[in-house]
Amino acid sequence: MTALPGETPGTGGTDTPQDDVSPPDEAGAQEPAADADPASEGGEAAGSPSEGGGTEAAGLESTEAGAGAAEASPADSASTGAGTADASTAPELSEAQAELVAQRELRERIEQRKAAKAAPVAAGAGLSGTAADLLAAVRAVESGKKAGSAFFGSPAPAQAPRRPAPAAAQPPRTPASQAAPAPQAASLDAVRAVLVEGGAPEALARPAVGALGEQAAELLRTDPWQLLAVPGVRPEQADGFARALLGADCGPDDGRRTTALVGWVLERAALQGHTALDAQAVRAALAERAVSDPDAAVREAVEEGVALLFREGEDEEPDGVEADAGETDEDSLAEGADAPREPVRILLGLDRYALAEESLADGLARLVNTCEKAADWAEAAAAAPSPSAAELIRTTAAAGLVAHSGGEAARAEPAALIAAARGLGLRAFGATHSEDGRRRLAAATGDPDTAVTLAGLLSGAQGPGRDEEGALALDLLVVLDAPQLDVESAAVLVEALADGARLVLSGDPGVLGSAGAGRVFADVLAARTCPQVVSRTPDPGPIGELVSGIGIGELNQVDAPGKEVVIVPVRDAGEAVHRTVQLVADSVPRAFSIPADETQVITVGHGGAAGTRVLNEALKQRLNPGPGRFGGFDPGDRVVHVPAPGRAVPGVVRSADAEGLHLDCGGVPVVVPQEGVESSVRHGWALSAHQAAGMRWPAAVVVLPGDAAQGLSRPWVYTAFGRGERHLSVVHGVDQALPHAVAQVPAQERTTRLRSLLEALPTPDAAS
Repeated sequence: MTALPGETPGTGGTDTPQDDVSPPDEAGAQEPAADADPASEGGEAAGSPSEGGGTEAAGLESTEAGAGAAEASPADSASTGAGTADASTAPELSEAQAELVAQRELRERIEQRKAAKAAPVAAGAGLSGTAADLLAAVRAVESGKKAGSAFFGSPAPAQAPRRPAPAAAQPPRTPASQAAPAPQAASLDAVRAVLVEGGAPEALARPAVGALGEQAAELLRTDPWQLLAVPGVRPEQADGFARALLGADCGPDDGRRTTALVGWVLERAALQGHTALDAQAVRAALAERAVSDPDAAVREAVEEGVALLFREGEDEEPDGVEADAGETDEDSLAEGADAPREPVRILLGLDRYALAEESLADGLARLVNTCEKAADWAEAAAAAPSPSAAELIRTTAAAGLVAHSGGEAARAEPAALIAAARGLGLRAFGATHSEDGRRRLAAATGDPDTAVTLAGLLSGAQGPGRDEEGALALDLLVVLDAPQLDVESAAVLVEALADGARLVLSGDPGVLGSAGAGRVFADVLAARTCPQVVSRTPDPGPIGELVSGIGIGELNQVDAPGKEVVIVPVRDAGEAVHRTVQLVADSVPRAFSIPADETQVITVGHGGAAGTRVLNEALKQRLNPGPGRFGGFDPGDRVVHVPAPGRAVPGVVRSADAEGLHLDCGGVPVVVPQEGVESSVRHGWALSAHQAAGMRWPAAVVVLPGDAAQGLSRPWVYTAFGRGERHLSVVHGVDQALPHAVAQVPAQERTTRLRSLLEALPTPDAAS
């Protein structure tokens, strides 16, 4: 491999803005990177930019992309992974429907839990558990009954009960027209009228109904800041809308405004991957939005149930020590004063993520504690194809939950585990996040029936289906590409596993994180509440050697006698686009006999002079020119379909008719309704690294224009460079920004509660 020359790093043009509270550029922006600003990287996963419309009187931009995201996923804003329906049956669940069914089940369970706690009462009386205790403490402080140190209480860690399998029956296979009923025309008309009155674009009517329900018009009229619940709407736009409706009756400290802002800040944090946010960060964000008393705003948001309050970091009081310090022994006090205490960390979070993390932690502990540990898989381990595979088999035999980490070559080890378990008569399956991953797993196990997608497994369209108790009818489940698993998807999955089932989370910890909120795999590894198996199988070849070095922070020159790795220096973005098209259309097919449709272009962002938009336009003109007669698409166009926010599914356009745009997504036919094409389908010759995560192609062309330097990080480079199986071309124009990113820009940490929840739960049989 040659040296890495290039241009002086530039700025801009990437989808990694530094504004932590700005809306995403993408329609389904849900892919918070663990290394870059996930708000926009989530947009990469979603796959399409918010083009926006004209500015109305209230200063509110049209957010068609956000509207489309709401239409594509009215039940939820998280993604469980792309599923597939039976290709031969028209009424089968589509990928979007299969995903939404699984998410809808979790949402219904959450709503049932919330409704069972108490009837809705104003001023936070409907809260319970941690939130209610903390609210009581807040009020005690305000009334002077307790000192400020009592503001945050610390509940004792809950025990992990042995819960029965979830009673969710296999989701019915409904036609697309019945999967997500369209809003009533009267509701849409009423919302349009309110939007027009407030100077907002009518295009927001449908996403507003999707976000706020059939009573959206009434809610918006009485509380205009509810418009912040619509994807893509910014606070200054909601402020303009409120001023137009309320006139002088509203101000920056209006309780409706401050409460909505707290929710908006937390939603923005979720787009970046956080399931909770430090209270100080929330207060700082409110102060930036002209809120004069952020502390009071946070308290009101907690009282109203918009946010939940959590405390982390402080040890509990020792046994036998009363809260009244006046009765405490002086020697004990002196000894306690010398002991270092962790600082208390106050977190705010949305209930949906709090419930998901608590449910997930409880479910993982249940699997650890209910699994039969005495299984004898010695013979199967002895017959394993590698020492690492043998270790994984032995470990899984003795544990209900196992974390397995390794690179691309290490995927053979979970495949060997599945084959060994099935040889022992167990119902073993492997789940992936994409059809490409499913295909590769099926090839590794030699049995297509063992490989499913997560959405297909949960919907019943693939895999073993459900048993009589509603649990998945399996004994062992291996989830590959586990870093792509967000907390809500993981909670749905674990709730679907029966007591006694084994779960193996397998993945490469060096790749970009999940599209949705949370860092499930990283938290499980960090909590060390289950056995961990680290593969010793290296990735082969020059690409494997290069990527392995990147994983430890080294950008090495590798020997590539067959031109497996090629560096193409460029001077500017225009040359980067030209050389990229040349590589895909001419050089790679000629040198490696890899056709253009098997070469994937990967770039840092969607915007800029060499982002996905510009590259896709140039590649279409060269590879499949046409008028775009089907909503901007022609038969043969490579596209990326966004069945739900944060999930990108590559496909090819086949045709279009009254039903919508017909796609072939990895051999699975998908029909995108006409009204959803603009918001959920984008050209896909060029993808972002987030969109490409978990998939591989025979050849990959990674484009690094000068304006992409700020979007680079070690996980981004690691992910992008590892997408090519036989060949990697790097169109390089960022000069020293590339080695700097690899050596010194690690993954951006996400704020989550799962690790502490796992550490608090009793798992006596778990190995460390």
